[in-house]
Amino acid sequence: MKVFAPGLMGALLLCPSVFAASHTELLVQGAITPSACAPVISGAGTVDFGKVSVKDLNTQTYTELPRETMRLSVRCDGPTFFTLNTLDNRAGTAASHFSWHGLGTTPNDEKVGDAGLGLYLPVADGVPVRTITSRDGGVTWMPSVMLSHTLLTAVASSDGIVPIAVRELDAQIRLITHIAPAQSLTLTDEVPIDGHATVQVNYL
Repeated sequence: MKVFAPGLMGALLLCPSVFAASHTELLVQGAITPSACAPVISGAGTVDFGKVSVKDLNTQTYTELPRETMRLSVRCDGPTFFTLNTLDNRAGTAASHFSWHGLGTTPNDEKVGDAGLGLYLPVADGVPVRTITSRDGGVTWMPSVMLSHTLLTAVASSDGIVPIAVRELDAQIRLITHIAPAQSLTLTDEVPIDGHATVQVNYL
């Protein structure tokens, strides 16, 4: 094989056109928006349920913890078309609802539970509006209060289903938290409820 290697290399060097016919393109795209928006959640976005006793958990069904509410405010430099969604920083740990947010796992890799977020009572620039969501990247929209990592959420006029430009948005975040059935968890030691999500603004 060593005898033929130089000849093969020479043949390759003499036929550069074989490689020139293959190519691909790289496109760098985006947009520079004249307005920027900043989301803020009341209470630094923290919900602390404290210590939940094992005896207070349902053995065979999910246990719902007390519902919590927070305020979401989005402030933009000017009227801006934007959507909201979340990043589940505990991805893959949701115990029942794939569109909800995971609460981490036990040391035995058992899913602790999950939490769902909804936006209620939205007011945009001083006017009541409705929330709408899209599961296809903004191609189609439908009325919904869900705020999730599986879809985009925007606001529309009170009777519309098309996103509108907003400068100031205020809404109530309602949090529903479920703990998995106690029989599915190893609870001989203290287990943290470890949910963590990021709310992000995306520009249309």
